[in-house]
Amino acid sequence: MLIQVFIYLLQTVVGFFTMMLLVRTVMRWMRISFINQVGQFVLATTNWAVLPAQRILPTIGKLDTSALVPAWLLQVLQALLVSVLMGYSLANPAAVAVRALIAGSMALISSALYLLLFALILTAIISWVNPYSPIAPTLNQLTRPFLDPIRKVIPPVANVDLSPMILMVFIWGLLLFVFGG
Repeated sequence: MLIQVFIYLLQTVVGFFTMMLLVRTVMRWMRISFINQVGQFVLATTNWAVLPAQRILPTIGKLDTSALVPAWLLQVLQALLVSVLMGYSLANPAAVAVRALIAGSMALISSALYLLLFALILTAIISWVNPYSPIAPTLNQLTRPFLDPIRKVIPPVANVDLSPMILMVFIWGLLLFVFGG
């Protein structure tokens, strides 16, 4: 019972920081300004990992590896800790390491898809409730590159944009099919 509580807390904390590091990666990749409430929060919660990593890891094109690699490493460490806590055999350390690397990679991709899903839902809600919210431009910049290709194929129906719904269905299907939920 205590182990499950610790694993839950570990997954919650690691998940939060992974999401923040992914948001930072995406904001840098899409050249979204950090001079807003969201950007300042993301910087404040990720500088502890990114600033030391910037000395070691180069930026590749528009990809901020100093934010992406720590996010991946957090997921790998979480997979290792959960394996140890659940009592999996550590007799073959190479197999455990490979399993953790793969699990960390899959968890990072899954987290990125959940981040996009959350951004889509939040964008839709804010567009209904308060389209002039200070967070709206940032969310629109995050989701637009994923929605524009769908908008080119499927035009609005009676002035209702169906592209967010189509993308959400696609993401849920991908999460269910590839990651099992």
